[in-house]
Amino acid sequence: MTTSVLPDETADRFAAARQVADAVLFEGYVLYPYRASAAKNRLRWQFGVLVPPHWGAASAEPSLQRTECLMEPRPGARLSAEVRFLHAQRRTVQRLGADGTFHPVDRLELPDRVLVPWDEGTEERVTLDAEVAELTTEGLTVPFTRPAGEETEPVLDADGRTVGRLVRTRARIDGRVRLTARQLDGPYGTLRLTATVENTSDWTPGAAGTDRDAALPYSLVGAHLFLGLSAGGFLSMTDPPEWAGAAVAACRNEHTWPVLAGESGRADVVLSSPIILEDHPAIAPESPGALYDALEIDEILTLRTAALTDEEKREARGTDPRAAEVIDLADTMPPEVLERLHGAVRALREVTGPGPAAPDELAAPGVPGVRPGTPWWDPESDRSVDPVRDRITVDGRSVGAGSRVLLKPGLRRTDAQDLFLQGRTAQVEAVLHDVDGGVHLAVTVDGDPGADIRREQGRFLYFQPDEIAPLEDA
Repeated sequence: MTTSVLPDETADRFAAARQVADAVLFEGYVLYPYRASAAKNRLRWQFGVLVPPHWGAASAEPSLQRTECLMEPRPGARLSAEVRFLHAQRRTVQRLGADGTFHPVDRLELPDRVLVPWDEGTEERVTLDAEVAELTTEGLTVPFTRPAGEETEPVLDADGRTVGRLVRTRARIDGRVRLTARQLDGPYGTLRLTATVENTSDWTPGAAGTDRDAALPYSLVGAHLFLGLSAGGFLSMTDPPEWAGAAVAACRNEHTWPVLAGESGRADVVLSSPIILEDHPAIAPESPGALYDALEIDEILTLRTAALTDEEKREARGTDPRAAEVIDLADTMPPEVLERLHGAVRALREVTGPGPAAPDELAAPGVPGVRPGTPWWDPESDRSVDPVRDRITVDGRSVGAGSRVLLKPGLRRTDAQDLFLQGRTAQVEAVLHDVDGGVHLAVTVDGDPGADIRREQGRFLYFQPDEIAPLEDA
């Protein structure tokens, strides 16, 4: 059974997570400086794009998303699903000529904005609802279509006279959603749920070759999926119980990643997103509104947006209504709201227990070389170590401050940035010992124009002894 409207209780359940889903849907929708003419806004729609199959075969972009996760439904439970995506519509600009006809133009100047051709995104939803028992037999497959269409909007000047119009054209989109479930072996009554969202449009690139821009009106943009159980819950894919670890590892997710959504502690809703999230993701309470720019830092972005020239703001306002909202938000943001964007401490929590330790409990008495009353975290607490003079032996050779080494960070492979330094030479600035007995070498990379600043500020790169090879000292 399918429904066009989800049950009220499911809609409410999804509502708690919809703010995050909206951020996913519009992530990277329009980038700073929010003008269509900006180079970074000429290649758009980067997340969750499901293209027509014929274009996918030519471009290697996906036409299908696959979500697999584990759930523990109670008897009689129903599963509700909601697919959300943007339907790209082409907006062209036309000027009213003296002959009374409209003519396409690249730019239409108005006192408050500059209108230019642009691709807008309209939100689309496909909803499903079925008994879980139905999914374990034949499953549920629901095809959907979003028809082609065209709309016009008059453009008026300051006196209310028509000076042009906007023409919005939408292409037809066809797709399919399929839900199936399979009982896992074992005593826990756990099901593996598989949900696929597929673009089935038959649009074909032209014989002379067609670029991605032509395929986008036929694509599902920012596609993601809500899943909700009426009774029972889902298992976390990032922190499953020990007994479910192997089953979670066997799940196959393609071009999307499912996480528990809604308030912390709940497990009845999953958000399957093309952007990797943690369980129970939430929008920072300090955020004053959507900025749409992928990977934004709200404070910096708001300040830079407010600093745009009046002409740049006019073009941004004419580019897209959402860009206009960002401009207005930056221009009207009160100082106290902007101050909140500077940062927030979230790790502090109230604790109860004994009062603060006495000064002698904070010291390290009886340790050779430690002055009485010196806290253990004070660098002066242990004079037996000296980062500048200490040396260690690596491959039979003494290494310390001033030694030249070859970097080979591939052994740990914990930091992608370190891998870029594979094979580079560096100078050791200090030998450091941590409280667990580990040794770390602070280095500056040869040829780094900022090496002197790093030394002055003490901001080095750090490698372990097995990640370097000694070279002849200069």
